[in-house]
Amino acid sequence: MLLPTSVCWSWLRGSRFLKCQAKKLTSVRNVTYNQGQSPEPRIREYFYYIDHQGQLFLDDSKVKNFISCFKDKQFLVFFFSRLRRNESGRYQDSFPFLSLCGRERNFVRCDDRPVVFTQLLGGAGGGGGPELLSYCGGAERLVVPFCPTALYMHPGNGRLYHPCVERSGSVGLVRSALAIELSPRFEYRPGEEHIGQPTHFNWAGSRHQLTNELARFFREPGTQQQEGQGERAS
Repeated sequence: MLLPTSVCWSWLRGSRFLKCQAKKLTSVRNVTYNQGQSPEPRIREYFYYIDHQGQLFLDDSKVKNFISCFKDKQFLVFFFSRLRRNESGRYQDSFPFLSLCGRERNFVRCDDRPVVFTQLLGGAGGGGGPELLSYCGGAERLVVPFCPTALYMHPGNGRLYHPCVERSGSVGLVRSALAIELSPRFEYRPGEEHIGQPTHFNWAGSRHQLTNELARFFREPGTQQQEGQGERAS
């Protein structure tokens, strides 16, 4: 079912599943909330979780996998196009991101980063058009231009990152399956193939030197979860 652009999430909120979820009081990281709570007149608050594959869940879902994640493309585009840092004064430490829809506040935490790149669209390095990185299930409607020189392999966790829009944190995680596809294109210093960071990336017939410009967004190796206040999904 497609979600009309003039409607926020009334279609989803009206489902029997969400009505059941809203009755349950939940405590996460010493923060207590109730899905659908109303702290002010005509204001509703909901809580979400994004895993390292870019899948979106209700935060209090007991099982988080492909079956239980949100899959409706229109909903995902609407949700992620409004995603920004949480500066609301509510739940900022535990849910550092927020997606607003009218009078609905949708608080978001994540395993690593809220933007997870899942597909490479366009020419795919073969000169067949501009390459775009798509994120979080939005296909061609949630994209950023692919910039090979800006790819950053974190020295502590080995994950691959790429720039995203500033309002969503400036840094997006490249999904592991896509990172594996890209891995043969990286070059390393002699003898550092398994221990060092790559220095170049071969793409579209060119050898691109990596700038590591995203390193400044990480405090130190191994601290990537501080951004999303996340935990590994089951």
